[in-house]
Amino acid sequence: MEFRQLGNSGLKISEIAYGNWITHGSQVEEDAANACVRRALDEGITTFDTADAYANTKAESVLGRALKGQPRQDLEIFTKVYWPTNKRGHNDSGLSRKHIMESIDGSLERLQTDYVDLYQAHRYDVATPLEETMEAFADVVKSGKALYIGVSEWTADQIREGHRLARELHVPFVSSQPQYSMLWRVIEGDVVPTSEELGIGQIVWSPVAQGVLSGKYKPGQPLPAGSRGTDEKSGADFIKRFLTDETLERVAKLEPIAADSGLSMAQLAVAWVLQNSNVSAAIIGASRPEQVTENVKASGVKLDAETLKAIDEALGDLVVSDPALTQEQTMKVRPS
Repeated sequence: MEFRQLGNSGLKISEIAYGNWITHGSQVEEDAANACVRRALDEGITTFDTADAYANTKAESVLGRALKGQPRQDLEIFTKVYWPTNKRGHNDSGLSRKHIMESIDGSLERLQTDYVDLYQAHRYDVATPLEETMEAFADVVKSGKALYIGVSEWTADQIREGHRLARELHVPFVSSQPQYSMLWRVIEGDVVPTSEELGIGQIVWSPVAQGVLSGKYKPGQPLPAGSRGTDEKSGADFIKRFLTDETLERVAKLEPIAADSGLSMAQLAVAWVLQNSNVSAAIIGASRPEQVTENVKASGVKLDAETLKAIDEALGDLVVSDPALTQEQTMKVRPS
């Protein structure tokens, strides 16, 4: 496992992080989740990403139990706040001071830790003044409950203004967590250049495009039984944009490219996002330990210019790169 700086901070994280967005507390049983976490640790992963909203707080609890007994100083634990959880009261969402302060305490209790290394705004909150949000995050850091702060799916302008306020408040704003893969490159136009300027690193999710870039989904064939594409509870909505025959036919063209590189298709996909120097880590998920082992092999892989060109030619105009699509992640009203 190789390690990278998180933005321009002094914090080093494993360049492949383990995330439990859809799996823990919902898609897989806890024994399987524990086995995946143990395998991640065995493979050298030290960075674990979750959120209070995942499986309606259950994912944090599962991760906390799975990591119990591990030396805390050897881990980097990340979580997030924004979406409603539990009883979904009128203040139980967004980035108000009340919700942030209550949510960090709940997350720490479930994760069985005194602090998280990174506390992230899971979306931008249009219903709360940004000054209020950043002041609350600053107080979370100054109280020792988080060491750094970051955001997820914020636009370049939102990141810039949040970073400005963070500097005024003397709080380390170091990361952005966007979707990023060979197929979904919307951060490259605005978010990445802004982040590079400000010293913010990307912790990217869905580097294998919800499994599509693994090659498991074949054009003209039924979806594999038990796959994310068939799971209406936790994955189908997110993956369906990639399940057209045209997309799957183009993805199939990546198979010989991966083979020539000595990689599986999933390894090629993870390695591809890690070629971006602004990416601090790629988040992988797993329902089986062997998936962790496979994806970890992408660490340290260097893809040459010829391989990168071949990938672009194989995918062609199916690549989504419009920077404006980041704006679509901003909720027009606070969820309830």
